[in-house]
Amino acid sequence: MGAPLTSSGHLMVIGAHAGDAENMAGATVLKHTRGGHRATIVHLTLGEAGHPTLPPAVYAGQRKREIQASAGLMGADVVTLDYRDGELPVSEAIKLQVCDLIRQAQPTIILTHWRGSFHKDHVATHEIVRDAIFYAALPAVQRAAQPHRVQGLYFPENWEDMDGWRADIYLDVSAVWDEYLAVLRSHEFIRGGISTFRYLDYYDALGTTRGCLGGFRKAAALMLPPGAWVRRLDYLA
Repeated sequence: MGAPLTSSGHLMVIGAHAGDAENMAGATVLKHTRGGHRATIVHLTLGEAGHPTLPPAVYAGQRKREIQASAGLMGADVVTLDYRDGELPVSEAIKLQVCDLIRQAQPTIILTHWRGSFHKDHVATHEIVRDAIFYAALPAVQRAAQPHRVQGLYFPENWEDMDGWRADIYLDVSAVWDEYLAVLRSHEFIRGGISTFRYLDYYDALGTTRGCLGGFRKAAALMLPPGAWVRRLDYLA
């Protein structure tokens, strides 16, 4: 699939922690912003508990600087909610908070975590976003902003969210790949020095692997919601 996910409009990526949206969807965001689309990155937490030596309050300041830098590189707006890393609740309050963000920003499509993750915050984010999209479209849910119906939901590939995930779409991101790597390098945990997992090597190699399978030099893979491949037709042609 060489074309963008949406021919015009606004892409929103909702991640559990600062850096999640960038690593799993940064190339997809860049393809769209370079094509004239809007993009908004939403971080439900800063991921401030993930540094082996820095206190969370200190690391939170670093994460804020990193997400502003990477959003600038992508040409995206950025929103951060005030929830604690590792303690993301699945509550009506946060679902309605994300619903409000969706109604205010009016994204055309949303990308977020697939539910098959070994990280509890990723699983929580999946459930929060699914319900928030439903609430955002429902006139009966009366909030400050008017209802908004999102046209599409996708689950980008994240090494922590692979249980039951599958590649339904291959998106050509060859033209923005070097920019994507620059986005990744703006985060210390991705470029190395915090985690033993080789994030940068993994996602760079993943782009090549998905490119081989999709017929591009570099590709990003995305999953459709279960059942999304079902189509209601009167005739095949």
